Amino acid sequence: MSTPSFLLSSGKNMPMVGLGTWRSPPEVASQAVKDAIDIGYRHFDCAHIYANEAHVGVAIREKIQEGVVTRDELFITSKLWNTFHKPELVREACETSLRDLGLDYLDLYLMHWPMAYKSGNNLYPTCPDTGKAVFEDIDYIDTWRAMEELVDCGLVHAIGVSNFNEKQINRLLCQAKLKPVMLQIECHPYLRQKSLITLCYDNAIGVTAYSSLGSGHTPYEKPGSYPLLQHPIVVSVAEKYGRTPAQVLLRFQTQSGIIVIPRSVNKQHMHDNFKRIWDFELATDDVKAIDGLDCNGRFMTMKAAYGHPHHPFELGQNSQK
Repeated sequence: MSTPSFLLSSGKNMPMVGLGTWRSPPEVASQAVKDAIDIGYRHFDCAHIYANEAHVGVAIREKIQEGVVTRDELFITSKLWNTFHKPELVREACETSLRDLGLDYLDLYLMHWPMAYKSGNNLYPTCPDTGKAVFEDIDYIDTWRAMEELVDCGLVHAIGVSNFNEKQINRLLCQAKLKPVMLQIECHPYLRQKSLITLCYDNAIGVTAYSSLGSGHTPYEKPGSYPLLQHPIVVSVAEKYGRTPAQVLLRFQTQSGIIVIPRSVNKQHMHDNFKRIWDFELATDDVKAIDGLDCNGRFMTMKAAYGHPHHPFELGQNSQK
């Protein structure tokens, strides 16, 4: 079964459902990817900082060698980590991901965050006194220009960004030679990000949602609040359609054109996330009910980087430059 796809402005189709690999332990990531390919997944969302790209690569190569899939049928995303924002480090970082994944090119390469950290072997450089990240004064525009060169030399087919706010997207659109084809952001019923998504769609930028199913912790939690998968409205809608809350939440996103990358290492969950969200459609009233859960509830706050001049949402979605 092939999944519906989103046509990127670069001209390539990106499957609407991918397998996220964040927090997939290296020792199980390889088997999870192999299982996913057997199920029908062709889109895999990776990143250097996830520390499992080599294991993902083993699975990809094995399935290609078995003849289950070809490289052209796959859509592989990776991301540039914050410690590689110096323009002279961008190609090296990309080549490291390519080497770990065992690939000649990436379909999509994202700037993981707009903030630059101190370069070096430590991927999370922190100040021992404060526990805060150690920054470097590098403009993400300069980093982007180095990423554009990766497209020119064929190492990546398209580039985009992750965790950028509206002002940062607008600034990038004004100064980029190659406009971003994709924005990956936290997006779910508690954090709808409608204005940001509208900006993207108006500029032919696709949107990928991470944490579509919520998260195990809620830093904004208030008395009486629910984990997203347990919210009575989500549960009620799921019962109405004979689906799981997870399937309803994924359908909620894809029905509005948003790509989803749910993480799982459970074969049954991967199967259900991939195959059981396309044969039903949420009614308008149900969409409105789920949409009404928006409370600007962000799980990924990146507090360790508070104080960085390019932090995208320390002081609110639209406040940073």
